[in-house]
Amino acid sequence: MVKLMLTIETLEIPDYEKVIVAKDPSVMLHCIIVVHSTKLGPSLGGVRIFPYSSENDALEDALRLAKAMTYKTALCKIGIGGGKSVIIADPKTGKTPSLLQAFGKVVDLLKGSYIVAEDVGSTPQDLLFIRESTPYVAALPTNYSSGDPSRFTAWGVVRGLQAVAMTLWGSTSLKGRSIAIQGLGHVGSNLAEMLFWQGADLILCDLDAERTTRFCHEYSAKQVSPAEYAAVECDILAPCALGGIINPQTIPKLRCLAVAGAANNQLSTPDDAIQLHKRGILYAPDYAINAGGVINATAEFEKTGYKAIEARDQTHLIFETLLQIFAKSKAEDRATSIIADKLAEHNIAAGIGKRSLPIF
Repeated sequence: MVKLMLTIETLEIPDYEKVIVAKDPSVMLHCIIVVHSTKLGPSLGGVRIFPYSSENDALEDALRLAKAMTYKTALCKIGIGGGKSVIIADPKTGKTPSLLQAFGKVVDLLKGSYIVAEDVGSTPQDLLFIRESTPYVAALPTNYSSGDPSRFTAWGVVRGLQAVAMTLWGSTSLKGRSIAIQGLGHVGSNLAEMLFWQGADLILCDLDAERTTRFCHEYSAKQVSPAEYAAVECDILAPCALGGIINPQTIPKLRCLAVAGAANNQLSTPDDAIQLHKRGILYAPDYAINAGGVINATAEFEKTGYKAIEARDQTHLIFETLLQIFAKSKAEDRATSIIADKLAEHNIAAGIGKRSLPIF
């Protein structure tokens, strides 16, 4: 039996409730857990497993993702706060049951202030290993849990795209609209299928060229390379991979009317949203449009148990939330991200949507 050599370091970060760095060289664990806010309920956020080049890079990513989760859940009014965790490892070669079990012990030390779910680099099966060490795990692949959230995230993005279409063209129809999806992972591939049946004209891009070619064949889509996606001419660009792809280098190249996709932290800096606004490109704030997954996971916390219909119906409301943001942005001539931030901050300060019953 492997003897654990766990060490915990607490970092003091302004405006964050809890930030810890945990290491266990016996199982090659190096992770960061961030609790941004529990004002509306326990924090929830996926564990991202990624080979970051440094601990500082991992910390920066975790901090941004955790804050975005706070704003995402606040807009949804689902009684959950924002958190995130990252494990510095290659998910293809460095992920082992013992590492995941050790990570679960770290999650357990937070005694429910942080609940872990799936994210980039982790899978529902990984969550089962984490669950061996802690009960604070959501979206497990079991009969009583909510499972893989990808379809709900993708459907929420479809609802967001319909809000974009209504704002730009006065109709929710996506038929004949050219939509470029960057990233064909769990969410991006689900989104491609849903949009195909909506009648959209798809343009697809992924780092895996073979995967892209296969999906392009299935959906009669146009294929573009990762080097071309930012400059592709389309109605809507839908980023569905890692963050930071909307930045000072890519914004001048954009030939789209809107940016609306599932990726977290699509903007490299807050100023990028202002630049999009100045160019007249409608931006769906990422944490507003990609909330379907967390809505689905949160649905399993109710006393009556998980009901997919309730998660679906709550995900539908992404449409109304984005319409409100777009209308307010136009009326005030301010970037949509600024409007979304203000709405989320108002809900947090006023306790709107605060959890009144314990998690079951």
